[in-house]
Amino acid sequence: MRRLTDTDGLTEFQRDILRTVRDFVDAEVLPVASELDHADAYPDGIVTRLKELGVFGLTIDEQYGGLGESLLTYALVVEELARGWMSLSGIINTHFIVAYLIAAHGTQEQQDFFLPKMAAGEVRSALSMSEPDLGSDVAAIRTAARRDGDDYVISGQKMWLTNGATSSLVALLARTEEDAGQPHRNLTAFLIEKAPGFGETRSGLTVPGKIHKLGYKGVDTTELILDDCRVPANRVLGEAPGKGFYQFMDGIEVGRVNVAARGCGVALRAFELAVTYARSRRTFGKIIGEHQAISFKLAEMATKVTAAHQMMVMAARRKAAGGQSDVEAGMAKYLAAEYCKEVVEDSLRIHGGYGYSTEHEIERLYRDAPMLLIGEGTAEIQKMIIGRRLVRDYPAGA
Repeated sequence: MRRLTDTDGLTEFQRDILRTVRDFVDAEVLPVASELDHADAYPDGIVTRLKELGVFGLTIDEQYGGLGESLLTYALVVEELARGWMSLSGIINTHFIVAYLIAAHGTQEQQDFFLPKMAAGEVRSALSMSEPDLGSDVAAIRTAARRDGDDYVISGQKMWLTNGATSSLVALLARTEEDAGQPHRNLTAFLIEKAPGFGETRSGLTVPGKIHKLGYKGVDTTELILDDCRVPANRVLGEAPGKGFYQFMDGIEVGRVNVAARGCGVALRAFELAVTYARSRRTFGKIIGEHQAISFKLAEMATKVTAAHQMMVMAARRKAAGGQSDVEAGMAKYLAAEYCKEVVEDSLRIHGGYGYSTEHEIERLYRDAPMLLIGEGTAEIQKMIIGRRLVRDYPAGA
């Protein structure tokens, strides 16, 4: 029944990539995912294999040592990885967003310097936008960068960095003094190199420790404290001060496609577990999948898995084609996250009491799914973006 998430129009090379990742997930991820999750252990061995498979260079141009694949291929790979363990998709997500930002907005020197190392997985990346009191109001960023000769000096506190410790490159959004009357034009994106690990990983830059979470284990989520951290001016993304908000929003659309793909992968795995259990568990003389209440629930779950996948594919293709895709990415993220939550909960209900046991995989998915409702913007933020664009741009009388 993998036709639920089959995708039309793929090349044979794309299908080969997906088969390779799917086989890798079945053989090397699913058998250890719950153990790593319960230990909250970073999957070093799996990450090494991802490097060997070329996943870190999936979308990076061939001239820099990558595979040069499309955003659609990336999203479908994320879906396969999230089916095995959602944390793996987090490890590559910010890496891909930063690679996209550098490829789309970086100078030639920045592209030549970073992209080959990123394609090989030698440099792995984090994205830093959120702050402790920020919420969704990006224009209210307080972390400040002041120009000092050939450098910028940055001070402030950042929050919710995925890969904050394991990364060696952070794309960070800070306030500068480009246009005081236009808050969004007062933000600048910086490419900050650091050593992996916790503590002071660069002069003036400290990663305090891991934030402990309900789910989404293994991948490190951290704060970032900057205290007069000196960054060369040539590490402003694109050497374009004041353009950071627009650059980051472009990258966040990539991130929303990623979160949609994660939702698709987690929902598919929850559905697979539900079907397997419904075929093996017997009550009243027959397997529970033959009871109408369960078969109807499975039908609803399969429909949601398929609808979310198709929406995610549409958004990925739209973004890959160029131009603004905030509506499509927002719709895909919103729908896939909500459907994922519903499918996972229905799968847990089908498992009954066993679903509440840590010995069963569905318990892990039940803890992972809520992160998708929040990451890259809540449902409310997505609906606000979609609604505003519809009011502004939808043809009158249509």
